[in-house]
Amino acid sequence: MAMKMSKITACDVTECSYNQQMQCHALAITVGGPDVCACCDTFLHAAKKGGVPDKIGGVGACKVETCSFNSSFECGAPSIKVGLHHGHADCSTFKSR
Repeated sequence: MAMKMSKITACDVTECSYNQQMQCHALAITVGGPDVCACCDTFLHAAKKGGVPDKIGGVGACKVETCSFNSSFECGAPSIKVGLHHGHADCSTFKSR
């Protein structure tokens, strides 16, 4: 079964180096870190802007098994939003099973 990468339609985390004008320009992010939360593991706070300016990011992998959109560590949501949650970047689209 062919799967499309879920696109990031908005990112409110302006401190991230991949964020330019509220859009994520990393080619792909990973959701979920060592903790159980749906954090954006790709978040990077640096003075220099990164990513590919003419591309909008997508979800390359999701390590949050408790998300209803997660299937074999791939995101099945039509799109996601990333926002600030308790001081870190999180997938705002996360929906518990």
